[in-house]
Amino acid sequence: MNLSQILSIVLLLSIGWILYRHFAPVKGLTELNEQDFSRNMEDSGNKMLIDVREAHEFHQGHIPGATNLPLSRLNDRWSEIPQAKELFLYCQSGARSKRAASVLIRKGYGPVSHLKGGLAVWTGNRSKKVQ
Repeated sequence: MNLSQILSIVLLLSIGWILYRHFAPVKGLTELNEQDFSRNMEDSGNKMLIDVREAHEFHQGHIPGATNLPLSRLNDRWSEIPQAKELFLYCQSGARSKRAASVLIRKGYGPVSHLKGGLAVWTGNRSKKVQ
């Protein structure tokens, strides 16, 4: 086996691992479609709605009542997330909220749900007012 074959195998394995991590289910995460996400939020009396997109994306429009805690800053902002609340996460497509949920679940937060498909599938109200 020559060096280029070894590099090709390593590259393919890396791509496979990235795809697996992106699409694999997260243990403890509830993935909800838009209707269930909205209904579960309404039914929860002790919740926190978190938008994990970057601040500039949040300011362009977000679900009313959401707190902006970007995935990129999550490690710096643990103190803003109460342990005792049910967490509802979303982002633009669902990928970042799924990653954030994985981190939060590992840190002991729960229950955690996210909007499968993110704001791309959200047809409900949006607010441009900074929360």
